[in-house]
Amino acid sequence: MSQLDYESFHVIGHDRGARVLHRMLLDYGKCIKKAAILDMVPTYETYATTDKAFATAFYHWFFLIQPAELPERLIAGQAEYFLRSTLKSLSRDISVFTPEALAEYVRCFSDPATIHGISEDYRASASIDLLHDEADLQQKVQCPLLVLWGTNGFLGRHYDILAIWRERAKMVQGYGIPSGHFLAEEAPEETYHALQLFFSQG
Repeated sequence: MSQLDYESFHVIGHDRGARVLHRMLLDYGKCIKKAAILDMVPTYETYATTDKAFATAFYHWFFLIQPAELPERLIAGQAEYFLRSTLKSLSRDISVFTPEALAEYVRCFSDPATIHGISEDYRASASIDLLHDEADLQQKVQCPLLVLWGTNGFLGRHYDILAIWRERAKMVQGYGIPSGHFLAEEAPEETYHALQLFFSQG
């Protein structure tokens, strides 16, 4: 961002992007004016509280952290089927994605390098990321934080998301939106309104 001449900025992250954002808020918090996290509970929290329901809903977390090249080889044989099945497990109705968006996801996911990169991200979340998160459990996000989640999604039904983030950040507000995991696709107007209101204040 500094290469683009932005010394401070707003950031929004969903799911894996929100995990990156959480780390960014801890490591580079002084650069971020406000942040919004969509449908995500801190990685450390999810692993520390994993139960049968979580492991069933997020089976791909535990599959993708297996050593290379086990997930890579198995996914490559049925990449589109794996992608569509995983999206369905999170959304139940993948018709919320435009045909163009879904085709692009399939195109990217058909690349072995993409499958490997995704697997490596999940492997990191279950190893070095956990170590970093544990070391920083007492460090709180300093900037105003908006947390949104899908009330029909697994996380919204399984966790007290606002309470969890209030343990991790000094200034937190947020609420559930009537959608599944993919807020922007399933409830675009509600998601936009919440983000626009939050970032336009103060």
